[in-house]
Amino acid sequence: MLGIALPVASAEDDRYVDVYEETIDDVVLVSVAGVDDAEPAGLGSGFVVDGYVVTNEHVVGDADEIELQFRDEQWRTGSVLGTDVHSDLAVLEVEDFPDAVDGFSLADDEPEIGQEVLALGNPLGLDASVSRGIISGVDRSLPSPTGFSIPAAIQTDAPVDPGNSGGPLVDLDGDALGIVFAGAGRTVGFAISARLADRVVPALVEDGEYQHAYMGVGVEPVGPLIADANDLEEPRGVLIVDVASDAPAADVLEPAADVSIVDGVPIPVDGDVVVAIDDEEIPNQEQLSSYLALETSPGDEIDVEVVRDGERETVGVTLEERPDVEAP
Repeated sequence: MLGIALPVASAEDDRYVDVYEETIDDVVLVSVAGVDDAEPAGLGSGFVVDGYVVTNEHVVGDADEIELQFRDEQWRTGSVLGTDVHSDLAVLEVEDFPDAVDGFSLADDEPEIGQEVLALGNPLGLDASVSRGIISGVDRSLPSPTGFSIPAAIQTDAPVDPGNSGGPLVDLDGDALGIVFAGAGRTVGFAISARLADRVVPALVEDGEYQHAYMGVGVEPVGPLIADANDLEEPRGVLIVDVASDAPAADVLEPAADVSIVDGVPIPVDGDVVVAIDDEEIPNQEQLSSYLALETSPGDEIDVEVVRDGERETVGVTLEERPDVEAP
């Protein structure tokens, strides 16, 4: 007999196995056909929440046909109940679920950097797959095809590949922290936060759409160069550089009116610097996007504290619905 020690599963390994077995029946392979008349079909992932399948808008938004495969390997036809291109979320309806399906809960607690997570889905069409990692960053503000950012996104080092899009990023309690929607390298992936999904998904179920709050400003984060050029006490907040015509902020917030050259770099100056909204500090652009997305709705009047001409003052802005955008 060879003296080779066999590997022994640790309690930590058992925990990963337990989470996988408790949740994988609620994860679905999404196969779509008819996107720009492309064949073969595209593949993505989704998962069950409150009796519906949540996935990415970019997975199903232009599909003519949607087929769903659960762990029982039976195919079921899905239909789009609602989509939101701004958050890249979609909700699908399916007539019947396997008996083993219970559904995920969207996590109530904010994710913590360093927290262990599992990404469930179908990378490269490999069904019922799992990868593990940690939360690498929170409150990321990421670009979207609409020109608006996707706020409050989660960054993870769990491997994310094509086909993972729409699958859940789960904590070790088996709750969905977010919806995987992009990978940017072997150790950089992103998920739409459960906090944002918790606002958007119920509206997609009820109304087929979600109305985002809109202020109508373009901003630059206040770094050392902008702070110096604008005689600010510290590099915090966001500088208003543009206000859309007929936007809620028009004639209320003042955009940068000039440009100053600092160390050979053109810097916008003489505009309002937003430092707080409704007494909530706005230290950067990410916090502005997150606050508007998670704490406000169209029709809300917000108190915006700005630094204007070296003095702090508060102005009121009544938010509206985001204008329609053309599909990219």
